[in-house]
Amino acid sequence: MSKTEEIRERLEKAFDPRELEVADVSESHRGHAGFQEGGESHFDVRIRAEAFKGMNRLARHRAVHAALGADLIGRIHALALDLDV
Repeated sequence: MSKTEEIRERLEKAFDPRELEVADVSESHRGHAGFQEGGESHFDVRIRAEAFKGMNRLARHRAVHAALGADLIGRIHALALDLDV
C-alpha cells in the first residue's frame, strides 16, 4: 500500500470526513531536503470533518498526527494540513 493510501485510510477511519484530499506534492520539492526519488515524501492534506468541532487549530493537528501514528509520520518528510469542520 502506498503512503498516500495509508494516509487516506487512517484519516477516513479516524474522522469520517465529508471531504478528504490527500495530494503527493513531492515532485515540487525536488532538490530540497527530504525529497525522495519516486515521491511520497511531501503531502498536502485537506480535511473537513465534524470530528474537529470544538477543537482549536493545535488540537486538530495533534488529532491528525495521532490518527496517522508515529510509524507513518516517521516515513513522511513534510505534511501540510488544512483542517476545518
